[in-house]
Formats: sequence, structure tokens, C-alpha cells
Amino acid sequence: MSVLVNKDSKIIVQGFTGSEGTFHASQMIEYGTNVVGGVTPGKGGTMHLDRPVFNTVKDAVEKAGADTSILFVPPAFAADAIMEAADAGIKVIICITEGIPVADMIKAFDYIKGKNCRLVGPNCPGVITPNEAKVGIMPGFVFKKGTVGIVSKSGTLTYEAADQVAKQGLGVTTAIGIGGDPIIGTTTKEAVELLMNDPETEIIIMIGEIGGQLEADAARWVKADGNRKPVVGFIAGETAPKGRTMGHAGAIVGGADDTAEAKKRIMRECGIHVVDSPAEIGKKVKEVLG
Repeated sequence: MSVLVNKDSKIIVQGFTGSEGTFHASQMIEYGTNVVGGVTPGKGGTMHLDRPVFNTVKDAVEKAGADTSILFVPPAFAADAIMEAADAGIKVIICITEGIPVADMIKAFDYIKGKNCRLVGPNCPGVITPNEAKVGIMPGFVFKKGTVGIVSKSGTLTYEAADQVAKQGLGVTTAIGIGGDPIIGTTTKEAVELLMNDPETEIIIMIGEIGGQLEADAARWVKADGNRKPVVGFIAGETAPKGRTMGHAGAIVGGADDTAEAKKRIMRECGIHVVDSPAEIGKKVKEVLG
């Protein structure tokens, strides 16, 4: 089992023929991901990377049966691309784009609420189900198949956690990079819930950072849900000064509960196995699994 993407997902790339889209789509295809085509307005009817190019997402859904989309679209047009994908019936929309204006994301977020779809991102590394589908920018070779689910705001810490898991002789069911923007489609809690309900996932790694309430909300949900599966947690940004954005647009301490210290306290109170350094994630997972 897996969540969000698997070998049967029919994936299209929005912004297919651009430099970013071309590079990452070729990496995805090389990994074995089922990329059925891409979208670049005005280039419909042509071929790119031996895959058909469509003018619209609607065309890609009708002609190629696409159900999943990954966006490599410039920030000014990315919110429109998200809404177009939702409108065309795409079920899983993964937005890699960084720097989308918040006002645009508010509009897109409200628009897709009424649609039967799930948005991951923006400003995220994507989603990977090892040996089945890599829908994102992560280095595929790091991820081995197994029973550990990963949810992370940070791209690089996603890869680090996957590498540590592999070095402990374990592997990953699905890794979800949710993104670090102030407004994102899938929250930490929603991603954790997906993995909690996946029969093959035995343990979940939850990587967060300063700013916002997402990790606290997820931790409280895990406790309310009865701690069905163990969760190992890490929060980045322990030494970040208050009031200054750190890396991600959403990583800013705005109140007492936004700090790394406060989040870790809440997580521990909710029964999550919290580590103080990312270097301890793999060992802690192995230890908890026994």
C-alpha cells in the first residue's frame, strides 16, 4: 500500500517543456514513474521526452487519463495552474513552485475546497512511494521500500530522514513533503492521518519547523486518535530568533506556541517520540520499532 501516488498513478507535468519541468520530468521517468504527458499552452500536439504535450490539463485528462499533476510553473501563474488542474478533475495536485504570492494562494485554496482533489504544497519537494512513483524533486536513490511513513515541511530533512531509515536497514512506504509556505494544501495533521490509515505504514516520522500550529494540531490529533502507531518527531529552528523568517516563508515565530521548544513540549505531551537533533531520527525509529 501507499498514499497519494503509486505505480498506477497517471501523472502529467504542468510546465512540461520549461527547463525545470524538463529536468525533473526526465528524472521522474528514469525512476519509473508513470508520466503520461505534460501541459504547455501553445505546444499541444507536439512530443517532449517521448511523451505527448497538451495545451490544457482538461485535454490531458480526456486524452491520457491523467489523475495526478505536478507543477513546475512560475510563481505568477502557479495559482491559476492549481485551479486549472482542480477544475479538470485531477485528484492529486503537487505544487513544487516557491514564491507564489499569498493573495494568489488564498484564492486558489478557496477555489479547490469545493473540488474532489488534494493539493500538496506549494513550495514542497513532492511525494514519493519508493520503487513505484517519484512525483517531485527528491533524489530517488535515497528512498528504499519499507514500512516507515515520512511527513515533512523540509525537503532536505525528508531526504536526510529517508537516508537514516535506510542505514538502519528499514525503508519508506510514502514520504510526503508538505511545503513550508504559510498557506498549503495538505497540513501536517492531514498527511499524518493518511499514513496512520495506511495498513503498511508501521511508524511515522513527523518533521516540522518553527512557525504556525501545524505540528501541534497533528500531535493533538495523534493523541485523540489513540496513538495507534508510534510517531517520531523533530522540529527544526531551535535557535531561530523571534520575528525573523527562517528559510521558508511560514517559518516565523509569531507567538509563544510557535517556537521549537513549545512544539516539542506539546508533541511529547501527546506521546510522540521527540528527538532533539535530526541526526537521531533513524536510531529513534529503529529503537521504537524494537
